[in-house]
Amino acid sequence: MAVKGLWGSMDEFLNHCQQSGDSAYSAFRSLLERLEDPKTRAEARIFLSDLQKRFGSKESADQCLQTFHFLIQDIHIEQYDAYQRRKKLTMMVIPSIFIPEDWSFTFYEGLNRHPDSIFKDKTVCELGCGNGWISIAIAEKWLPLKVYGLDINPRAVKISWINLYLNALDDNGQPVYDEEGKTLLDRVEFHESDLLAYCRDNHIELERIVGCIPQILNPNPDAMSKMITENASEEFLHSLSNYCALQGFVEDQFGLGLIARAVEEGISVIKPLGIMIFNMGGRPGQRVCKRLFERRGLRVNKIWQTKILQAADTDISALVEIEKNSPHRFEFFMGLGGDKPICARTAWAYGKTGGRISHALSVFSCQLRQPNQVKVIFDFLKIGFREISNSLDLSFEDDSVADEKISFLAYLASVLKRSSFFPYEPPAGSRRFRTLIAGFMKTYHHVPLNSDNVIVFPSRDVAIENALRLFSPRLAIVDEHLSRHLPKQWLTSLAVENIEADKLSEDRLTVIEAPRQSDLMIELIKKLKPQVVVTGMAHFEAITSSAFQHLLDTTREIGSRIFLDISDHFELSSLPSSNGVLKYLAGNPLPPHAAIICGLLKNQVYSDLEVAFIISEEETIFKALSKTVELLEGNTAPISQYYYGCLLHDLLAFQLADRHLPGERKTEAKVGEMIGFASSAISVLDHAELSITETDNSSLVHMDVDQSFLPIPSSVKAAIFESFSRQNIAETEIDVTTSIKQFIKSNYGFLTTSNTEFIYADCPPPLFNKLVLCCIQEGGTLCFPAGSNGHYVSAARFLKANTLTIPTQSELGFKLTEKILAGVLNTVKRPWVYISGPTINPTGLIYNKEEMESILSICAKFGARVIIDTSFSGLEFDSKCCNGWDLEQSLAKLYCSGQPSFCVSLLGELSLKMLMGGLTFGFLVLNQPFLIDTFHSFPGLNKPHSTLKYTVKKLLDLREQKAGDLLEAIAEQKKLLGSRSKHLKETLEKCGWEVLEPHAGVSMVAKPKLEISNIREAMLKATGLCINSSSWTGIPGYSRFTFALEDNEFERTLDCIVKFEAVLKN
Repeated sequence: MAVKGLWGSMDEFLNHCQQSGDSAYSAFRSLLERLEDPKTRAEARIFLSDLQKRFGSKESADQCLQTFHFLIQDIHIEQYDAYQRRKKLTMMVIPSIFIPEDWSFTFYEGLNRHPDSIFKDKTVCELGCGNGWISIAIAEKWLPLKVYGLDINPRAVKISWINLYLNALDDNGQPVYDEEGKTLLDRVEFHESDLLAYCRDNHIELERIVGCIPQILNPNPDAMSKMITENASEEFLHSLSNYCALQGFVEDQFGLGLIARAVEEGISVIKPLGIMIFNMGGRPGQRVCKRLFERRGLRVNKIWQTKILQAADTDISALVEIEKNSPHRFEFFMGLGGDKPICARTAWAYGKTGGRISHALSVFSCQLRQPNQVKVIFDFLKIGFREISNSLDLSFEDDSVADEKISFLAYLASVLKRSSFFPYEPPAGSRRFRTLIAGFMKTYHHVPLNSDNVIVFPSRDVAIENALRLFSPRLAIVDEHLSRHLPKQWLTSLAVENIEADKLSEDRLTVIEAPRQSDLMIELIKKLKPQVVVTGMAHFEAITSSAFQHLLDTTREIGSRIFLDISDHFELSSLPSSNGVLKYLAGNPLPPHAAIICGLLKNQVYSDLEVAFIISEEETIFKALSKTVELLEGNTAPISQYYYGCLLHDLLAFQLADRHLPGERKTEAKVGEMIGFASSAISVLDHAELSITETDNSSLVHMDVDQSFLPIPSSVKAAIFESFSRQNIAETEIDVTTSIKQFIKSNYGFLTTSNTEFIYADCPPPLFNKLVLCCIQEGGTLCFPAGSNGHYVSAARFLKANTLTIPTQSELGFKLTEKILAGVLNTVKRPWVYISGPTINPTGLIYNKEEMESILSICAKFGARVIIDTSFSGLEFDSKCCNGWDLEQSLAKLYCSGQPSFCVSLLGELSLKMLMGGLTFGFLVLNQPFLIDTFHSFPGLNKPHSTLKYTVKKLLDLREQKAGDLLEAIAEQKKLLGSRSKHLKETLEKCGWEVLEPHAGVSMVAKPKLEISNIREAMLKATGLCINSSSWTGIPGYSRFTFALEDNEFERTLDCIVKFEAVLKN
């Protein structure tokens, strides 16, 4: 038999094949062209039939492979007698492709263990299809809609097409139809593809992915650098069957990197209910094999396992080396009958002496646990975050934990992917989060709240302390379970006779602890008549509303305010338990003298990740408590709100809108006279220029907040995501002290000793405010240079500290000078001095090393306690003015020569320095034992969560190693800030402002040519631009502008300034 236009006879064809493997492939490629042409297809198929008959016996077939470099054989796919379709397929192979053997046969057996519906009418892909026999077998047996057989080896793809024609046509070249009237040509395609690249590039969604993918025992990273073409050498093309390149996954060390990549690519193209089925050699150990899938969010079912002999020519010495350098042990067996695993070293020794070693071969069927969310996570990882995929761990024994964590990680991934920075959120908390809390209350408890009834706090303890400071009652009764983190001074200051005589000092807040039992609490309230009550409820009392109502009635009669804690009884669940307090609120408005406190801590994934909220239906309470958050806490960590917001969203998302209407509420009872806000608090809150949140107008431009809205670099996003995706993080990975110590040494040369204490918080304000309390405790006076952080000045006054302003001079850029400082300190007893530096907030000027050493020498002379605030340093864009600090030697000398009371505390924040945007991390370095002890007597400090510490340590280490894109991003942002300051200065000067040119940081100060007493309000009303006036900066006439804004927002600010000038002219 001849094929027209190609060979005169079969012998001529075989002679051509005999020359070499490449010649044989060339001959079959020409034959494939005839098969692809409908006019010559039948003739070419008949030729293949005759060719197979020529080598009909097993011996002649084997000889054919040796002599003519090809083999045509039958593969039996079914042995069950009642099976109605074909029981065998005819397949050919050539030496440069993967030849079917135990691995692929075991894999097919695993596929056979699935029910018949597994592939019926499904879109299927086989990875590493080799000669295509499994793809064709799937199509033949299960009638899928389409099978895509993919292989990186171009010759394998060509041979697969030949095999498809061999089985789609009979020996006479006629189509073979199935019961649906289709042929294999309708159901199967083969394509050259590196894993799933073909499906991804052609937007093909798959319902089933199968793969018998080899494991690499000796990864060769250079092998894949060669060009892959069908004209490459036979040896190289055969090596593709073993994918010699490292894949960049942690599983590479076990030879599983290629399977790991296949799984991750599969996640992106598989449909939500799709199934992936993979063959896995058991050498790395069953636990490792299973974990490869589980940590990527897949449920795993091992459907088939057998043992196969280890090929005699396979070198396992690489595995021996891995065992030598790690605690991991690979799994081999002695012969096929062994049932006890042996390690690679033992297997290697046994094999060297002629023993036969085997290993397990398993087939795993996997399905995504939460398909849509897992896809979102991997979509995020593939846009430049591949390096952190090795840290991802979505494996959980408890499904409820998995649901909670995967949902949050998907939300976090979507936020980090779509947002280049953390947006501005009002001090009361994220509006989205507050709306979700109100929605949960309305939907599940029928309590008609809105977002303006909810104030968010970092923790329950912080919420309680802030509320007490706002009212400053002479006497408060606090539940003994809620008083542990209150200042010790409040708990030890009571003299009973003073209560009866009503002579308690207005500056001294006294707390009486009470048992958590309503009848005893009510008895104490009636006897002691406190101004404020803070209590929880026993579990047996919380089921009904009667105890709560009795407490409301009693405090109303006495004229006390009550804050009721429901943290222990509040459940984030679709089936929350009965809650008597919320039952009451469903039918009654919350009285003006009452508020509800709730701490959210009971999550299943991140222990100690806390956020809290207070519910009040009084607008004045809402506004005042919101201001205390900004003044005393700075903000509530955004990611804590994201996490619990995600839980709330999941509980609300499936519900129909407006279906759960609130019940009718009774008329509110009148309340008599009760304690108002402390007079000092009212004065400070009325005059402190806090961020503007009085309007829902989202078009406001905030140049009045200390937050950067510049793009967050990918290394920061990677560290944030990794901190939440990891499990079992070691203590050393969240121990930031060593990194902080190195950071302050490198940047400031700050002196530390073995007695130095490092204290951390979510942001700097709580740390600063504890220092203010230490100053008050000592009877000191806190001295601020004119031109200091207005928030800190207001916070000190809110806390009732003695404060004093140190004059500064405009010609010196409002910096401290030795002469003026000495003159002031000479008149002050127990002075404390606050200094912002090296970068000064708000002016953006810089104290150089010599200036700071001079200031510190004066402070040492008078025994002042110094707070150096470095929070706004690290973004110096004028290199001429920045020579860095190295204070170690000068501080050592001053500690020896100065007054004993002299000490320097270093306050810092890493958000600006590490380009973390709205994600903040505050640190405080204390050196003096007295100050350390006093600081810890004020315990209500909200510590950063372990995820934040992990992020910070990761970034500090990257900065120290000068690795990744972080340093480049810092340099770029410095350059951008320099350009911004220049443009803002030019615009202000054109509009008649006198500008003090900054050299660093994110803000500048400027003075309008006309004196405008209410410039902040005027600017806001005319343009929507929010700035700080001279009452914030402390510099007469000078307003502050922050300029670390998003690009479009910054351009708007320039337009607003021009517009304001036009308004003034008119």
